[in-house]
Parts: sequence; C-alpha cells; structure tokens
Amino acid sequence: VQLVESGGGLVQPGGSLRLSCAAYGFTLGSARMSWYRQAPGRERELVGTISRSSGTTDYADSVKGRFTISRDTAKNEMYLQMNSLKPEDTAVYYCARTGGVRYYWGQGTQVTISS
Repeated sequence: VQLVESGGGLVQPGGSLRLSCAAYGFTLGSARMSWYRQAPGRERELVGTISRSSGTTDYADSVKGRFTISRDTAKNEMYLQMNSLKPEDTAVYYCARTGGVRYYWGQGTQVTISS
C-alpha cells in the first residue's frame, strides 16, 4: 500500500487549491479514505472522509461548506478541493486509508495560506 499526495503550495486567503492522493497497491474505491491535516504545534486532525462503497462524504465542522472530497476510481485517485481558504487552514495535509485494522498514510503535502 502506498499513498502519494500532491498539489500543495502557497495560496492567498480566499483562494482555492486542489490536493490529489494517488493510491497504489489497492483499489481506492474499496476502502474508506480520509484527509487529515497537522498544523505546527498542533495534533493531527481529521478533515474529512469518503466511504468505500457509496462514496458518502463527511467533514469536520471547520471545513464544511468549503472543502470537498471526491475520487476517481478509474485513476485510483482521491482529491480534496479546498475553497475560501483561510490562514488557519495552513498545515501539512495527509491522505490516509482509514478502513481496516491499521491506517496507511501518505507523506503529506504542505499547504500555506498567506498574503
């Protein structure tokens, strides 16, 4: 199992960014997948989850209405579309396979919101 994130960068407040997570070694659509983030000096927190079969999504209150998780099963990729970004969204973002006995994590991608 391998997860590779991409798409991070520096964005001004109010801007948008789309993160990608490429999955290797398993079929992404058969697993519950999540996005997490960790800001400096803070614990890693759950951003949102997409269920394995129906693709139902759920989000943390802090990002609800601004972030959207989706997936492309043909490409075996998951995405995090982030709109109306705020400075407090600055963090390293991780994708994870969270269904099953253990979690699998990507290496993370830095997102910085600053003017």
